[in-house]
Amino acid sequence: MRAHDLQLQISFLKLDSELPTPGHAHPGDGGVDLYARERVRLEPEAWTTVPTGIAVAIPDGFAGLVVPRSGLAARLGVGVVNGPGLVDAGYRGEIKVILINHGLEPLELQRGERIAQLVVVPVVRQVFVEVDELPDSVRGEGGFGSTGR
Repeated sequence: MRAHDLQLQISFLKLDSELPTPGHAHPGDGGVDLYARERVRLEPEAWTTVPTGIAVAIPDGFAGLVVPRSGLAARLGVGVVNGPGLVDAGYRGEIKVILINHGLEPLELQRGERIAQLVVVPVVRQVFVEVDELPDSVRGEGGFGSTGR
C-alpha cells in the first residue's frame, strides 16, 4: 500500500455554503486548502484572525496543523502568525487562521480566497516522567546554532 492510498475520514460542518469544500488539489498533496470566509485588508506587519467557514471533527489520535500557503508567502509575504496553528481532536469550533502581512505594501484578500492549508497528522500521547537526570546523547545540551551556522 502506498501512503497516498491511505485515507482518514474527517467529518466537518460547512458554516458557509458558498465556500468550496476542503479537498486535495492533487493526488498525494499533504494538505487541503482553507478559504477566507470574509474579505481582509492587512497593512504591513499587521495581523488578523480570519474565519474559514468550516468546523471539523478530527478523530482521536490525530491533530490538524494550519500551515501557510507557499504561494501567498512567496508572492505577497503572507504568513500564519502561530504557524503551524494546532487544531486538537476535541475542538469543534470554526477553524480560524491568524494571518500576518510581512510584505511592504497593504494587501487585500478576497472572500473565498485560499489563505492556508490544513494538514492532519497522527499524534502520540505524551506521558512525562520526572527523573533525577537525563541519559547522555551525542548532542547533549547544544542548543540554537550548535551544529553550525
